[in-house]
Amino acid sequence: MFWLLAIFAYLLGSLSFAILLSRLTGSPDPRASGSGNAGATNMLRLAGKKLAILTLIGDVCKGLIPVLIAGLCGMNPREQAWIGVCAVLGHLFPLYFRFRGGKGVATAAGMLLGLYAPAAALAISAWALVFYMTRTSSLAALIATPLTLPLLAWKEPLALLPMSVLTLLIVWRHRGNLRDLFAGRERHF
Repeated sequence: MFWLLAIFAYLLGSLSFAILLSRLTGSPDPRASGSGNAGATNMLRLAGKKLAILTLIGDVCKGLIPVLIAGLCGMNPREQAWIGVCAVLGHLFPLYFRFRGGKGVATAAGMLLGLYAPAAALAISAWALVFYMTRTSSLAALIATPLTLPLLAWKEPLALLPMSVLTLLIVWRHRGNLRDLFAGRERHF
């Protein structure tokens, strides 16, 4: 059952709401415009609040749904977390869109919401605070994601290894943003 759900999570994660919504509305392809990222932040830049919110909701649900199903199937938190990682991998490397996806932050938030809601609340709060102070989405994600690890180590230790792997994936996907942050040329809102 674990492997079937892992495949389902990857295939669900591969649905890129940013790309699908841009095609349905005639908006620019987010991979070819703005930051080049197929995610909610770039959709806000390219297509406005409505499509950004729809992208955000879709991306969060891609991480949430497989984790909830894994929990209903009686899987332990470690297995649930690995299922969530599969959904994020689908978002990062979508099968349906030539493996060019987003950065995984919203899908990871959905995974955390299903796995351990207080960790999701911590990450969302940290992201919002850093974004409010800096107007920089990438910096907010890079700070918020690792902040969940101590809480998970304390309250959900079985989920710590998969979440650590997920944190490394998100940092790796933001490597260009890190270069731009250090060079002082990262995009701000």
